Amino acid sequence: MFRKLIATDNDIATAILRLVLGIIFFAHGAQKMLGWFGGYGFTGTMGFFTGVLHIPAVFACLAISAEFFGGLGLIFGLLTRVASFGIFCNMVVAVAMIHGQFGLFMNWTGTQKGEGYEYHLLALAATALLMLRGAGAASVDRLLSSPANDRITARPQAA
Repeated sequence: MFRKLIATDNDIATAILRLVLGIIFFAHGAQKMLGWFGGYGFTGTMGFFTGVLHIPAVFACLAISAEFFGGLGLIFGLLTRVASFGIFCNMVVAVAMIHGQFGLFMNWTGTQKGEGYEYHLLALAATALLMLRGAGAASVDRLLSSPANDRITARPQAA
């Protein structure tokens, strides 16, 4: 089961997608978790999610963790399918609860109350690809699933 979870090829295009998505979600997660890049940190984000958006605390914590740890997982290519699934779920909930009501397009002109879900669709497509294909080249998953690991066998030592 674990081998299927980390199985991947050596595709550089998949690795590029994984790295870019990982950097983006790590930055968003760091805003929410640590208060970096102008974010409110864990306490502020939890207060907003639970107080203003009325998201139960356990789900708010999962959302913050999915972005922060999922972003790190994608950057390193560690448990890429799990990290992608967490981000995928996060984006589905964001569209369903918040962004779906504002339509497809982002609020470029400032004429609507919120942002559309076009960014979220891109993230959904990217995470779906990573869940199907795995981490690609230059990843911990690739190192762990390398065919060389299958050839390691123990030989008895002569006394």
